[in-house]
Amino acid sequence: MKAAGYLRSLLPGPADYRSVGRTWRGDVIAGITVGIVALPLALAFGVSSGAGAASGLITAIVAGIVAAVFGGSNIQVSGPTGAMVVVLGPIVATHGAGTVAVVSVMAGVFVLVAGALKLGRTVSYIPWPVIEGFTFGIAVIIFLQQVPAAVGAKPGASSNALISAVQSFGGISVATVVFPLAVVAVVATIMVLAPRIHPKLPGSIIAIVVVTVIAVVAKVPLTRIGVLPDTLPAPSFPSVSLGTMGSLVGAALTVAALAAIESLLSARVAATISDTGAFDADRELVGQGLASIASGFFGGMPATGAIARTAVNIRSGGKSRVSAIVHSLVLLAVVYLATTVVSQIPLAALSGVLMVTATRMISVRTVRSVVGSTRSDAAVFVVTAIVTVSVDLIVAVGIGIAVAAFFALRALARSGGVHREELPIPARPGDERIALFRLDGALFFGAADRMMERVTQISTVSVVIIRMSQLQVLDATGARGIAEMIHGLELRGITVLVKGIQSQHVRLLTRVGVLSSLRHPNHVFDDLDEAVEHARSHVAREIATLSGA
Repeated sequence: MKAAGYLRSLLPGPADYRSVGRTWRGDVIAGITVGIVALPLALAFGVSSGAGAASGLITAIVAGIVAAVFGGSNIQVSGPTGAMVVVLGPIVATHGAGTVAVVSVMAGVFVLVAGALKLGRTVSYIPWPVIEGFTFGIAVIIFLQQVPAAVGAKPGASSNALISAVQSFGGISVATVVFPLAVVAVVATIMVLAPRIHPKLPGSIIAIVVVTVIAVVAKVPLTRIGVLPDTLPAPSFPSVSLGTMGSLVGAALTVAALAAIESLLSARVAATISDTGAFDADRELVGQGLASIASGFFGGMPATGAIARTAVNIRSGGKSRVSAIVHSLVLLAVVYLATTVVSQIPLAALSGVLMVTATRMISVRTVRSVVGSTRSDAAVFVVTAIVTVSVDLIVAVGIGIAVAAFFALRALARSGGVHREELPIPARPGDERIALFRLDGALFFGAADRMMERVTQISTVSVVIIRMSQLQVLDATGARGIAEMIHGLELRGITVLVKGIQSQHVRLLTRVGVLSSLRHPNHVFDDLDEAVEHARSHVAREIATLSGA
């Protein structure tokens, strides 16, 4: 019964469309708007990935519908994205464009399994500076990937976007660079000016129409998109050998990780800027997994949630899944009705669209906020961005999280401390032979040695009282450090009393031998006055013994 309920929670239901009766008009308008915005992006991302414009368009259609129906967000729009293009580029260069559909299916299965295993909430553990550094790096890579087409040259041999962009300049001439650069400049200018004229003007579509018309009429020598299918292909399993599939497992895992991270981050942002309710992270992974699987069967590429198109959807009045479905239907209409026209679009125009898109991904205000927050956050941001551009996206996230964890542990370690306190008044003879220490904050593997060193260096005392009531964080290393400290003091003839062990620490302290290290089981106290009184009586007996001797 529980398994059936869990399965139902991951599948579509009537509740997904409860508001459609009230919102369908706004959803249709928003869907048409997003479809118009998505068309040039789908084409551009397909071309930039190396899989081809048709692959990008198919992905936006098939994955867009499947993710809208099965996903965990009411408002998210899915399809090909810039981040995915960054990952797919090296895969295409190494294994060929024919493997993209295979990677899409394999990655989709991995994401689907992650959703079924309820791993959706793990994205909340990614620190904000890592996310922003990751986004910054992706934007830089997307921009660099468009440089060869923008200057009318072939990409360089390197798989690194920066090196490839530099290498592409080796084969250019004035004759080949003028027209592509002019197209990029016109596209960028229109995209920048269109929103200033009216916020809802689709600058990318207007720019592409303008430069395409000029290029066709004036017969400008520019490389075009070329022939596109005028029907949606029939679904089929990508043809691939087991050996090739085995060699693609690593690439598919990378794509799956990226798809999961980007989709969940996009859905989370969408939930915060819209009033359509929260999203289900696990169901979102299931939906995105199914979307990539379906896309691969139709010859498309892996899909993710697209924050830019999702934001357009929200701003245009989308309230339910219907708007994302309509967006895909608009693109499907393009396939059946307008592929001849679309095939004439210059590749340089798509490069211009992506260059502007990449630039808009970088928020100067956000970068200033991250860099200006703390030195550690700034370091995490910079390291993540640099590794993203120079090495790999997933590696960058891993290193960014590791660096952030290091700084977090260092800050936590610094929050802990050992403080020597005065004994309660009135003072009594022999109090100088009693040392009272208070453990504060966190005592774990990053701070145990530093904190315990001060206590073990104590001398000229007979009794040490350890106050633990203010100790908030304790791990096995910290507990073991306490046990070793007590053992060392007892070997030197110093009696140790422990006061204020918190209930959540009792089991750990018992298992690692802290309590067994004490001279007597009665040397554990809940009240400070009782511990001090016991220490004073112990010192008094010791003084009396020495006097009698």
